[in-house]
Amino acid sequence: MIISDTLSKLKIKCALIPFIPAGIPSLEFTKDILLTFDHAGADVIELGLPYSDPLADGPIIQNACWKALKQGINLVQILKLVKEVSPYLKAPILLFAYYNSILSQGILNFVEAIYIAGVKGLAIPDLPLEEADYIIQVCSKFCIELVLFITPTSSSTKINTILAKSPGTIYIISSIGVTGIRSNLSSDLHDFIDNIRKITNKPLILGFGISKLSHVQEISTWNIDGIVMGSAFVSMLSIQSNNKNMMLKDMQNFCISVMNILNKICK
Repeated sequence: MIISDTLSKLKIKCALIPFIPAGIPSLEFTKDILLTFDHAGADVIELGLPYSDPLADGPIIQNACWKALKQGINLVQILKLVKEVSPYLKAPILLFAYYNSILSQGILNFVEAIYIAGVKGLAIPDLPLEEADYIIQVCSKFCIELVLFITPTSSSTKINTILAKSPGTIYIISSIGVTGIRSNLSSDLHDFIDNIRKITNKPLILGFGISKLSHVQEISTWNIDGIVMGSAFVSMLSIQSNNKNMMLKDMQNFCISVMNILNKICK
C-alpha cells in the first residue's frame, strides 16, 4: 500500500497532494505539470481521468475535463503518459476516476492496465460501498491501494463500515457538494475529523474546496495526514493559458508556499 506507506513515513509534516486532470492543456504539458509537482515537493500526486459527467467536481475542474475530452484524450493515452513519467517521480500517482469509466473497461482490465502504467492508488468518488469488496480484492492483487471516501453526511454506521473495509488511506470530503474554490471551510469539519481519528489509525487525507493558503494554515494544526488541492492549480491553467512556462512557475511557487506551511507541522 504505497499511498499509505508514503503518508505514514511523514514524521514532521502533513502531505501535500496536488490534483490535476490529465490532458489540460495537452498530455505533454500534463507530464510537465506532474514533474513540476514532484520537484516542488509534493508527496502524492492525484491525477484525474477526464469524465463527461464528473458529479463530484465543481465548474473549474468540470470545464477542464470537458476540454480534455473534446481533444479526444482517452485512458490509453493517459496511461501511456503515466508509464513514461512515473519512473522520474518520487511521489506515487493516485488516479481519480469515476466508476463508469472503470466499468466500461472491465474492472479487472482497468486495474491491471493502471498497474502496468505505474499507478499506485485509485480513488473512485462514486463507488457504491456495497461494490467495494470486489474492487478492493482486484486492486490488492495488483498492489494498487483503493482509497475510500467519507463525507460529512456519512452516518456513524457507514463510517465504521468504510473504515473496516478500507485497505489503508481514507479520503475525507471537506464539505457537502462539489470541489471548487471556497472562502471558508466548514466550522464543524475539525470536530468531524477528530471523531474519525478517535476510531482509526489509518491515514486520513482531506480534499474538496481546499484552495487557499489560509485553508492550509488552518488545517495544518489538525490531526490529518494529507491535504488534496485541485481547483487552485487547475484555475492557474486558464489564468496563464498563453504562457506555459508561467503556468508551471505559478504551480511550482504555490506548491512551495503550501509545503512551507506544512513543513512547520510536528505531528
